[in-house]
Amino acid sequence: MNRKIIIISLFNIMCFCANAQEDAWVYLADKDNVNFHLSNPNTILTQEALNRKALHNVAIDERDVPVNETYITQIKSQDGIQVLAKSKWFNAVHVRGDLESIVALEILPFVTEIIYANQSLNTDSRSLLINDKFEIENVQTEFNYGNTDNQVTMIAAEQLHLQNFTGEGIVIAVMDSGFPNVNTMGAFQRLRANGKLLNGYDFVDRTDDVYAFTANDHGTKVLSDMAGFVQDEFVGTAPDASYYIFRTEDVFSENPVEESYWVEAAERADSLGVHIINTSLGYTTYDNPNYSYTPSQMNGTTAFISKGASIAAEKGMLLVTSAGNSGHVAWQTVGAPADSPEVFSIGAVDANGEYAFFSSLGSSAQPTQKPDVVARGFSTFVIDANNTIVNNSGSSFSSPVLAGGLACLWQALPEFNAEQVKNLVRQTASQFANPDNFLGFGIPNLANALELALSIQDVDTIEVSVFPNPVENILNLNFSGLSSTLEFRIYDQLGKQLLQNQLIQNSNRIDMTNWASGIYILSIKADTFSKQLKLIKL
Repeated sequence: MNRKIIIISLFNIMCFCANAQEDAWVYLADKDNVNFHLSNPNTILTQEALNRKALHNVAIDERDVPVNETYITQIKSQDGIQVLAKSKWFNAVHVRGDLESIVALEILPFVTEIIYANQSLNTDSRSLLINDKFEIENVQTEFNYGNTDNQVTMIAAEQLHLQNFTGEGIVIAVMDSGFPNVNTMGAFQRLRANGKLLNGYDFVDRTDDVYAFTANDHGTKVLSDMAGFVQDEFVGTAPDASYYIFRTEDVFSENPVEESYWVEAAERADSLGVHIINTSLGYTTYDNPNYSYTPSQMNGTTAFISKGASIAAEKGMLLVTSAGNSGHVAWQTVGAPADSPEVFSIGAVDANGEYAFFSSLGSSAQPTQKPDVVARGFSTFVIDANNTIVNNSGSSFSSPVLAGGLACLWQALPEFNAEQVKNLVRQTASQFANPDNFLGFGIPNLANALELALSIQDVDTIEVSVFPNPVENILNLNFSGLSSTLEFRIYDQLGKQLLQNQLIQNSNRIDMTNWASGIYILSIKADTFSKQLKLIKL
């Protein structure tokens, strides 16, 4: 009752702007027939989704049950309210309306909480930094890779192709701004002929016609780096994977409803049995500055889309996301959803493997190393909606280049889960021992990742605990499930080794009382096991 009084008081204070349109997430109390659906999961998930979850021991829980449609109908019937998106994972709907109408939803008995995109209506505020997400980007097993040779061989994806790992059996969902002509153009003829272009949906315009031109062919270009094929001229990194394509980005405006569209699409991807989601999008600032985030909020737990991405990872999918194109502007920091610790964030390098000036940087706000790794994103070869091979720059293209390669790697290692695949790629990247905020762990070598995987034994039996983190005084390190010893090293952010020692099986204590406050990298290794963590010293 007190919370409702506070909200009503807030409305009275701000009544002068009551007619302004606001966006908000409305959280709901419960769901219908939960026990029935959990006992009969085929009523809410496809068989493909059930198979993937069973293979990787992913639990099916109440979050998989759809939102109560009766509640949605009642919300839609309220004066001044539009329902723009819904999320079963959050049991919430994204609404738009004037402030008075949204506040009035509080009286509905099934509404538990309302969170406004305009954070001045909640408990804090955000500042505006201008960032155009597309600014930079707008400037057979034995393949002849032609133009794409450098971007494919840089990550050793061609060595997987030579072993017949071309993405067969892996399903990828692509979230983007539009996919004009994918259903007709020659670069995707091989994909269509092999029945690998599954279908799609436009969550912005609520239509099955995901191929219509929406003022931008960004999605077409992104898809080409995975699935495109032009004989002797262009080969994507996963030419034999299967693809769902979802439009979640509205290029005509920047509004947090796009985050909700993305979460809705991720939920659909999970229900369809998708293995990998590629997201060449990022969210930092909005047309309405009251909705905008700050760099310090890129912590993986603030943005709605980042929280949704973390759930998607819990559901067993591998989330691959571009780090962003803000390294050369005031913002700098990796954006959402790439800031989530569960998301594999991909920065950009040029053809020589050097840092691309625009690629967004990791920061101390992020609890894990960002970006994770990098691939070619400067002057990357793509295919546009005119079926023309062109060069574009942006981490939007380094992400699908690597996502396709990961599909080939996962095809070779079907018993591995998404987290294990990510760890293999980090461990075989070019600067694994000395990660930084520019390239993360560096440029992956997917062939070496496969070789490492084949040598690993009992990877699931090793457990390492590190606590507390953040640490003020004593750091505790424990491990179990391995008969041999583990070695650990601690590095500062510049890659300088500060400490090296062996771990014993039971308990290990490191006194960090006199260490300087900041970020450190903890590396733990054995012959067949490796793990890296970011330590925060208070």
